[in-house]
Amino acid sequence: MVGGRLRQAWDLMKAVWHTDSNPAGLDKALNDLRTQSPTPVFWLFGKTQTGKTTIIHHLTGAEEAAIGNGFRPCTKTSREYPFPTPDAPLLKFLDTRGLDEPGYDPDADIAAFDSQAHVMIVTAKIRDLAQGNVREGLKKIRAVNSRRPVILVLTCLHEVYPQQQHPQPYPFAEVGAHAINPDVQRLIEEHAKAFDGMFDVIVPIDITKPEEGFDAPTYGGDHLKQTLLKYLPQAYRQSLARTDHLTEKLKDLHQEHAGPIILGYTSLAGTAGALPIPLVDLVLLPAIQTRMVYHLARIYGQELTAVRFLELAGSLGLGILARTAVRQVAKLIPGVGSAAGATLAAASTFALGKAFCLYYEEVHEGHVPDAAKLKSYYHEQLTEAHRQWNRPG
Repeated sequence: MVGGRLRQAWDLMKAVWHTDSNPAGLDKALNDLRTQSPTPVFWLFGKTQTGKTTIIHHLTGAEEAAIGNGFRPCTKTSREYPFPTPDAPLLKFLDTRGLDEPGYDPDADIAAFDSQAHVMIVTAKIRDLAQGNVREGLKKIRAVNSRRPVILVLTCLHEVYPQQQHPQPYPFAEVGAHAINPDVQRLIEEHAKAFDGMFDVIVPIDITKPEEGFDAPTYGGDHLKQTLLKYLPQAYRQSLARTDHLTEKLKDLHQEHAGPIILGYTSLAGTAGALPIPLVDLVLLPAIQTRMVYHLARIYGQELTAVRFLELAGSLGLGILARTAVRQVAKLIPGVGSAAGATLAAASTFALGKAFCLYYEEVHEGHVPDAAKLKSYYHEQLTEAHRQWNRPG
């Protein structure tokens, strides 16, 4: 039985290298995992030019051009952006357009998005009080699901006090903590009155490009993240929190792109590892990790064959299949195996991705990667990732 599973895992790993082929059942299995993975889904709702793409850029660190190209149509008036990749999404953004025009009907978007979205982010420029179309659409969406949190994000604060820096410290995190510009306060109150009964909290922000000269170009951005964490369901908070914690460590351009890829596949691997069925992720986990490494190789402009993959894995002393087999035995222990399997699957996938990034960086610098250094780095990352994945949500 185990020997058959090992052969099946190896066949899947070999098939992954051929981008024009899909191993039988693999895509369906991975799609099932994606539906089970704790991927936060944010529904962005507001007029054009109100800062929706800027919010995505702030939350993910992705380039705005990449965000624009990454959206794909869903309905006539909506689209979705899985970050960083549709194969292994870490976060997902749903965007409704056309709210500037009269006659918007939210029925199609409700049918497409209502079962997916965990939090709605409604955006409006603070000085733009003409939000009738937005309110009418939001009212219908809210009537269908009044329990889903709605965060009203007011943007472009600097337009209220031109040629001035933002007041510090940020005065909107605690009620009555600091004095607020009276014109800003008046506009906030007017928006609150206009959207009465349709939102849970207001978050004023002003995220600008560095060249615009503001001392705080991400003004209110941290408060928005904390608010999203507060209103997300418990099971989904760690995905957003870890995105912030781990991507801040990424240094160069390659790692900037590789980091979200690693986190996306890590989340997928953790879901596979949590399945309480012995020997299931013996097939899935190697396929997930192999696909991740292939994706990383493309980011670094490297050609990676199956043989080269195994050589590199061997130099790291990973023993991927052996580790998976040990984890399968742990799953036979009631109440213990699934949690341990999820943590080890996630941590080992994250560490593997980071180790391969180090390998590619060494190659780019003209060095022959040192096996001992790679192995040591892998185990450092494994220890750190294991600690992070064991933290309470």
